[in-house]
Amino acid sequence: QLQLVESGGGLVQPGGSLRLSCAASGFTLDYYAIGWFRQVPGMEREGISCINHKGDSTHYTDPVKGRFTISRDNAKNTVYLQMNSLKPEDSGVYYCAADAKTYFYCAGFYNDFGSWGQGTQVTVSS
Repeated sequence: QLQLVESGGGLVQPGGSLRLSCAASGFTLDYYAIGWFRQVPGMEREGISCINHKGDSTHYTDPVKGRFTISRDNAKNTVYLQMNSLKPEDSGVYYCAADAKTYFYCAGFYNDFGSWGQGTQVTVSS
C-alpha cells in the first residue's frame, strides 16, 4: 500500500526557512511524480509544486515561485520542499501526494495526485 509521510513543519518567523520531507513507504518513488499541496482553513487544498518521476522537471505555482524548491532523492525514497522567505500567507497544512504518470511535465495533472500523507502544519508568524 502506498504510504507517504510528511515532516518538517513548524513555527517560523516571516522571512525564515523550513524544509519539508515526504517519505514513501511500501513503494518505490522512482516511478511516481510527487506533488506538494497546502490547505488553509476554509479553503480548498491547492497544488503548489510538483516534480516528475525522474526529477528533471519541476513546476511551481506563482505564489511560491522563486522561494520554494522541490527536489527528490530516490535513493532515500524521499522528496523535499525547501521553503525560503516564508510569508504569513504560506501558513497552512502541507501535504504530499503521488501519481504514477511518467510524463515529463507534472503541472498538468495536479488534480490526479493521490495517496495523500497526513500533512504537516506550517505556521509563519512573528
